[in-house]
Amino acid sequence: MRTIASLVVTLVIATPLAAQQPTAAPPPQATPAPPVTHDTVRGAIRAIDVRARTVDITSGVGFAIHVVQLRIPTSVPITDRESGQADSIRLTELRLGDVIRASFGGQAAPFVAYTIERVGRMVTGVDTLP
Repeated sequence: MRTIASLVVTLVIATPLAAQQPTAAPPPQATPAPPVTHDTVRGAIRAIDVRARTVDITSGVGFAIHVVQLRIPTSVPITDRESGQADSIRLTELRLGDVIRASFGGQAAPFVAYTIERVGRMVTGVDTLP
């Protein structure tokens, strides 16, 4: 019985004292950044805008064709698998019809390119045979 009485007295005294203790403000929480999606595309270059540093890529399978527009920052490496170069090439060296593989991310078009690799050239037309 004495233990219960002493417990009640302790709670009665400790509760107002705890309420008077200054509490530290919780640390400000940074708003979380929106998730960045990562994707890859392989297709032919449809349009190049060197001034805006954008490239439109036509990609698809069968009748499901879509165009992906990529914004290319100056720090993005552009490599050429055909020539086997280890060095980066410039955006101006890409041509319409080049087949590229690009990794990119972002929330809305134009997406931001992370890497670009030229893997070939799309050949159009029919060659005539003699």
